[in-house]
Amino acid sequence: MVLQHPVDSSLLDRYPTRTGARLQHLERADPTVWGEIGTAALSGFETDGYAVLEDLLDPGEVAEFSAEIARLATDPALAEDDRVIRERSSTLRGWKEAKPTARASTVRSVFEVHKLSAAVADLVRQTRISGPAREVLGSEVYLHQTRINYMPGFRGTGFYWHSDFETWHAEDGMPAPRAVSLSIALTDNYPYNGSLMVMPGSHRTFVPCQGSTPAEHYRESLQEQEIGVPTPADITTLADRYGIAQFTGRAGSALLFDSNIMHGSSNNITPFPRSNIFLVFNSVDNALGEPFAAPGRRPEYIAARDFTPIR
Repeated sequence: MVLQHPVDSSLLDRYPTRTGARLQHLERADPTVWGEIGTAALSGFETDGYAVLEDLLDPGEVAEFSAEIARLATDPALAEDDRVIRERSSTLRGWKEAKPTARASTVRSVFEVHKLSAAVADLVRQTRISGPAREVLGSEVYLHQTRINYMPGFRGTGFYWHSDFETWHAEDGMPAPRAVSLSIALTDNYPYNGSLMVMPGSHRTFVPCQGSTPAEHYRESLQEQEIGVPTPADITTLADRYGIAQFTGRAGSALLFDSNIMHGSSNNITPFPRSNIFLVFNSVDNALGEPFAAPGRRPEYIAARDFTPIR
């Protein structure tokens, strides 16, 4: 099913979503790998939609960036900054805070981190970081989004199953799934502390979602997304078809994954925190237009519109 773009009638929407009627799953119309894979670690990317990059950061770098993200989470200058996203509630079943006011201060994510941290800005320019994205996407790349995700022990809340591309297409106007995310672990990822789950191969299936996008939807969705998520029936169908894998490993390892792969994470009720640097690389040939299924653009700290290639 192909529709016209709601704003620009000269464009076709090949991935319609956020509709009133339920639509069938769509087989991907675009390549997964746009370039030529020459790195052994990326050899399974086309089939699986993701690749694990071991020891991308060394222990010294892990310590440096762990200190940096702790600084950002507690920086008084950022206390009222819109780029700092706080948990809707940091209280999970069986957990009681010593101070009730502490719950409101729990940081979930910090966006546009490469503009808040000189260390992260230097990191993203390194070939070992952006090079795999260029290899997969077959072009120069720019930063669509950067953030830090925090998942503290005992009370860290997860992210429900979703496709990033569904949101970036609907709310940011990303034309095609020609983008990848790099999640760099700053803590050890165990099977039990809320580590990321993916459905290998699900990047080849686009799942349209139902329901219209409210104005300024990002203010709620960054805390807990309820619109633009698949139904339990969708998840069951995909899980039966593709199965579920989990990204585990020591701090410093990273996961590079396709923008359309179905992924999510559960709550962390263990004492072991989980945090990561999250970088989204989009092809310069896949620049954003107007949203396909939202009343207006999201802020640039969530969806950058500076398409200058990373150098």
